[in-house]
Amino acid sequence: MPALTLREVLALDPVRAAGPELLAGESALDRPVRWVHSSEVYEGANFLDGGELLLTNGFGLTDADEEVRRRYVRELAARDAAGLAVEVGRSLRHMPAEVTDEARRVGLPLLALHRVVPFVRITEAANRAIVARGLSGRSVVRPWGDDHTAALLADLADRAALNQPEVEARAALAGFHPGPGARLIGVSVHGAREVGVVDRAVRLLGGAGVLRAAFPGDVLALLALPGTSRPRRDPVRAVQEAFRTAADPGLTVAVGHAVDAGAGWLRWSDTLRAARTTLELALTVPPAEPAVPEGPLVTSSRALALERELTRGGVDANRERLTGMVQHALGPLLEWEAAHASDLVRTLEVHLRHGCSPTRTAALLHIGRQSLYQRLERIESLLGLEIGDPDLLGELLAAACAHRVVRGTGASAAQGLRVA
Repeated sequence: MPALTLREVLALDPVRAAGPELLAGESALDRPVRWVHSSEVYEGANFLDGGELLLTNGFGLTDADEEVRRRYVRELAARDAAGLAVEVGRSLRHMPAEVTDEARRVGLPLLALHRVVPFVRITEAANRAIVARGLSGRSVVRPWGDDHTAALLADLADRAALNQPEVEARAALAGFHPGPGARLIGVSVHGAREVGVVDRAVRLLGGAGVLRAAFPGDVLALLALPGTSRPRRDPVRAVQEAFRTAADPGLTVAVGHAVDAGAGWLRWSDTLRAARTTLELALTVPPAEPAVPEGPLVTSSRALALERELTRGGVDANRERLTGMVQHALGPLLEWEAAHASDLVRTLEVHLRHGCSPTRTAALLHIGRQSLYQRLERIESLLGLEIGDPDLLGELLAAACAHRVVRGTGASAAQGLRVA
């Protein structure tokens, strides 16, 4: 990303308001500043990657001896920091002479900030300016042309090395401003070549903010639902309903879980990653229930939570474990199905997923209740247990789901299915 120079950072209004005095590094004012961090810990050099301007209130230097202070400056220079700015007058009455001397010796730009300005104002102004410079220079963009929103969504979904000021700055430059209490939900759409489906869903939701971009084969979006509207509304369910109306038949839509906008960028990343993982499962694992004949397939990370947990780390890495789980819990059913035309395993899973409700299960499987009762009796007879035993519900549901996962991904691999 094209950076600002240290000279340009010093010209920003919040920095000038802090009354900066350059004590060392006069010849390095054109050094690029890749990012601005603040830290109260004087061992802060460890988290720097190079090119950062570090702001500190000096508290960690107050009781340190001369050698510790010198080593701190040397470590910052060794990490290729762009400079060090120290607030003087409060925690630190004046800049220690050894800090200035060591900074001059190693060529590290050193600033004394003589007036108190909240560091958050400085970091926000500087980092926004750095991001804006990067966007105008078009180097921050990943392989999607001039779509800076796509670059941000891709970085979040890939959990790239980011930080909260950077994410907020890039989101703001893309016009994304989640309000107080907003709930963020990631969405991944397969089969769409443009973002219109997301825009239609957003209009149905009313008042939702959105980051959305089209990628080869998929559309990725991060929706912000206002926290002040309908406080009892289930945001995930609301987003699913909107996409069921907005999406064309044949599309597959995966909705992540809801997170608080103020919880930090890692939570933003979590819901996007959940949506993407859920989409992959929706495309590769057969559904537990018969598919709706028309319309889009709209699912959520909560609907496929068990599938995601069973396949954490990848299906291939878990295949032997899952197969053993299935054989242990459902072996007699599998033997029966190998010799008879039946649908007992799926019947069991649908029944368990819907609270063992005969009415709901029969309706979903499109069979009469008498036929369902016959299947359930057969299952209990083969397994030698009662399906309604609370101690068995978790084991049986997990095994039935694992059977579907292993069977589905095995068929997909055999057919050469490749998830976009």
